[in-house]
Amino acid sequence: MTDDANSMWGGRFAAGPDAIMEAINASIGFDQRLAAQDIEGSRAHAAMLAATGIITDNDAEAIREGLLTVLSEIETGTFRFSTALEDIHMNVEARLKDLIGEPAGRLHTARSRNDQVATDFRLWVRGQCDAAVTSIQALQKALLVQAEAGADWVMPGFTHLQTAQPVTWGHHMMAYVEMLGRDASRFADARARMNESPLGAAALAGTSFPIDREATAKALGFDRPMANSLDAVADRDFPLEFLSSASICAMHLSRFAEELVIWSSAQFRFVAMSDRFSTGSSIMPQKKNPDAAELVRAKIGRILGATVGLFTVMKGLPLTYSKDMQEDKEQVFDAADNLMLALAAMEGMVRDMTGNPEALRTAASSGFSTATDLADWLVREAGLPFRDAHHVTGSLVALAEAEGKDLPDLTLDQMKSAHEAITDDVFTVLGVDNSVASRTSYGGTAPDQVRAQIARWKEILT
Repeated sequence: MTDDANSMWGGRFAAGPDAIMEAINASIGFDQRLAAQDIEGSRAHAAMLAATGIITDNDAEAIREGLLTVLSEIETGTFRFSTALEDIHMNVEARLKDLIGEPAGRLHTARSRNDQVATDFRLWVRGQCDAAVTSIQALQKALLVQAEAGADWVMPGFTHLQTAQPVTWGHHMMAYVEMLGRDASRFADARARMNESPLGAAALAGTSFPIDREATAKALGFDRPMANSLDAVADRDFPLEFLSSASICAMHLSRFAEELVIWSSAQFRFVAMSDRFSTGSSIMPQKKNPDAAELVRAKIGRILGATVGLFTVMKGLPLTYSKDMQEDKEQVFDAADNLMLALAAMEGMVRDMTGNPEALRTAASSGFSTATDLADWLVREAGLPFRDAHHVTGSLVALAEAEGKDLPDLTLDQMKSAHEAITDDVFTVLGVDNSVASRTSYGGTAPDQVRAQIARWKEILT
């Protein structure tokens, strides 16, 4: 393969680039990751050039076979990438020329590296959207298993990380199924918007050759060609949408990871994490650290950082292409890799973790978690306005707290001391099982509601 970059640039430059310029200008160190997409786009372009009579069928066949050889060399690790050739496009084209000679020079007819890289990158990000949805759904299925196993396990629901009301383990797991469902829908929406082909926009203005952009769009699985050539080469909304969706998803994973860190502590003991996703201490033999969860919790920093980074690159660029846009890929590659790793790690942790129903129930039964049930009973059975019921319940909480008891442990006389309308029937709502069973509104924590949502999601994910 030749390293003569001037032969690729043409006759405009009399001397080769300075070493520093070559180092800052080259992208082959990272955009070689787009090799499969680059070759796929080139094959579609060559076939279209032949179909429209712009190049001969013989040249198109030589290009097709040569590109397959290049792809094979890249996949087997025998391809030699050259920094002097700047990027994946020029590396592939130079090797193609080595293999087939003159016909290689006709491949670039009616296109530019501007629409070429926009197409390659769009194909790659589109594939990452699909991969993200697949991984999200795998995690959702793992959560469904946990939810079904503990659909009636009682645990504390929290606000401000303080015990609020009893909920079920299954309900808590299903909350993350819902969040992840929105994440999957965001990736799917982003994919639908990005599924237009930039190929054929050329440098920025289109081309005078009689190309068939519909044909290349169809060959590459796009819904249609992009309607404006300037926008086609200038647009980077698609990686920004991917990164934005990835950031929200990573935030959800981080929240769940934080709960797993807390829940697996000796103070909570809500879950036991498997040895596969834990580590020990070099000095404290009793330690079992939830390192995988902690690392998932941290991934949002890298992914959100990539999002902010690309927004910053793009925010001041005039139309159409500027070299700044070469800085769009590394951070997207890194964010995609880390999102996929975080999803896989979280799926593994969820599949392997073991809930502790006894510890969950003990925690749910403390902290006056049925206070709202008492207030609701006073409204429903004693006819009190809710604000008055709230006040009465608050006085009983204070009484129970002063005696070191929980609400169900108070006597009926103690209850009546706060309000004469209270009867023995009040104790039917104060147990945590009764509390969760009563929350039968759509989307509530009652086990029957939880099982209904599990069934709905099983059907969605089938």
